[in-house]
Parts: sequence; C-alpha cells; structure tokens
Amino acid sequence: MATKSDGQSKGGDQGAGVQSTRQKAPKASKPRQMPPWKVILHNDDVHTMEEVVKRIRQLTTLTEEEAIQRMLEAHKTGCAVLLVTHQERAELYVEQFATYKLTVTAEPDV
Repeated sequence: MATKSDGQSKGGDQGAGVQSTRQKAPKASKPRQMPPWKVILHNDDVHTMEEVVKRIRQLTTLTEEEAIQRMLEAHKTGCAVLLVTHQERAELYVEQFATYKLTVTAEPDV
C-alpha cells in the first residue's frame, strides 16, 4: 500500500471546502413599458378628405380602410384617435402632420 508523504490527496479533492466566488447573474427584469399616448386627428376644413387619408397613410402604418374610418370620424365628430403609442413617437407624429398643415395633437392615454 502506497502512502503520500506530502499530505496531498489524489483526484477531485483539491479545493474541497473552498466556497465558490462566482456571482449569480442579476435577474433579468422585464423592459419597462412606456406610458401610452393618444395621437388625435382633428377635423380639417381646408384639405380634401382624400388628402387627409393620403397623409395618414403616408405617416402611419394604418391601412386605407383604417385611415378612411379615422378621417370620417374626425370629420363627423371633430376629432378621432389615430393611434396609441409612447410619448416621444406621439410628439413626432404631431410634428410630421404639422408639416402638411394638418392638426394632430397628442395626450396621455389615461
């Protein structure tokens, strides 16, 4: 039978009793959802209905049917919610529609 004279053992016993210094990764948190904002189209007595629909289609992802519905609602009631998005994008829509002299406003969707 062989004995070890240096006090070390063979195999996987090395480091036994030493705690791991590995840190646990922080839990991945869900991305924070930005508060919703409404983009509101106001009635327009200057531009034709076709022009309004054209600009809605050009500046948003709404289909032609959706654009017509929103335009008609604004025409009949004074305003219509075009879409709901986050504040920064809503403000961008306001600026973009203003370049075509169409009145669009943005407000929190409370």
